[in-house]
Amino acid sequence: MNVAVLLLLGLGLLEAEGRCFFNRTQEHCVCYNLSQESIGSIIQCLPASVVEFWGGELERYVAFPISDLDPSTIEMLGSLVIRKIIFGDLLVPEILLARVLRFFSYTRVQELVFESCIFKGRGSWAEMANQDLPILSLYFHNVTSAPLMGREQDFSSLSSWLETLQELAVTSSRVTSLPCGIGRVFRALRSLDVARNSLGDESLMSAFCEGAFPQLQVLSLQHNNLTSYHSVCKSVQLLRELQHLDLSQNKLTADLSTSCQWPVALQIFNLSDTGLDEVLTPLPPSLEVLDISCNHLHAVDISLSSLKKLFLNQNMLQAAPPIRNYPMLDTLDLDNNLITELPWDEVKLLGHLRDVAAAGNPYNCTCSGAGGLQALAGTGHLGQGWPQGYTCHFPPHYQGRLVKDVPVSVLQCNSAAVVAPVCIILALLGMAGA
Repeated sequence: MNVAVLLLLGLGLLEAEGRCFFNRTQEHCVCYNLSQESIGSIIQCLPASVVEFWGGELERYVAFPISDLDPSTIEMLGSLVIRKIIFGDLLVPEILLARVLRFFSYTRVQELVFESCIFKGRGSWAEMANQDLPILSLYFHNVTSAPLMGREQDFSSLSSWLETLQELAVTSSRVTSLPCGIGRVFRALRSLDVARNSLGDESLMSAFCEGAFPQLQVLSLQHNNLTSYHSVCKSVQLLRELQHLDLSQNKLTADLSTSCQWPVALQIFNLSDTGLDEVLTPLPPSLEVLDISCNHLHAVDISLSSLKKLFLNQNMLQAAPPIRNYPMLDTLDLDNNLITELPWDEVKLLGHLRDVAAAGNPYNCTCSGAGGLQALAGTGHLGQGWPQGYTCHFPPHYQGRLVKDVPVSVLQCNSAAVVAPVCIILALLGMAGA
């Protein structure tokens, strides 16, 4: 038994037979080094709901006669409980992939994943015309295949299935373009993840043309080659159902000579780690969640009446944004900025604000500074960073001390409130003595 097998056993996988391994509940089965000799072991995985195949030689299965299955086999496939299949670290002849998809049409598999695979050659997809598939979620990560340009006919042959697909991810796969015609096939797609590819501003414009992805609600463009904020805005403005857009880890700049209008349905917007030194406008007017963390912002002065969650952590803010500009805000993250004092008077007036994170800032532990934080902590609305993440930087005699330990009694912090009554009492006594 090799080291890999021992490791699997240590993780709770039980050897079934040959190269396949079950977890202890028999719901998850993993097979390694596919070959004709391992077919018997693979059959052991049929009771599982999730099956993984890693490594091995698939070209020898190109002639596997999937197209002429007998009725009893088809009935057996329809009775299987397998819902998710993962293929990893495989060289996949595309002609075999076409046949495998037809094979899946007899099953109830809903999720198909390809991890670190190479698709070889060009498959014949004509036999898939008008063929329905139960697969609703399709994921490709770190895969290599022929370019998508010029393959509209292939996608047309798959249209009966692709028109019902709901989730698609093609990540870390060096994608440079998404042809307009392909996007029009995905009539029911709700989520599209094309993170960590090589999509640029121009390719994005053609990808989301009129009629492409008409039901798309979630779009991740994280870590591509996007540079123009306004170009992205123009590219996605035809996605009328778009609710969640992730542009994080692109280096965005504003084009002041143009304007655009974001989809009115957009509610969640991620602009984290995009190199911003100012908040770019326009912003979607109906935003409920805005993440502009991990940038170079020195100030934030925007108004969003529907905003509920605002993430500004890891910037260079010297003051919290005007809380009154967000009347519906319930979550505010200000961790790791340059803020010296929180506007307690504003915070306590905003009844919806329930979760505030402001650790890792250089606090000035004056009576108002320390007192405001202690009062906020007393409401139970400070995040998990309290109290260890809140330390004093000023004045010098409090430097390094936890904010929670700074004395903020009336006697120490409001001497006027004590001196004035004393003076009045002394005056009254003097008058009485006279």
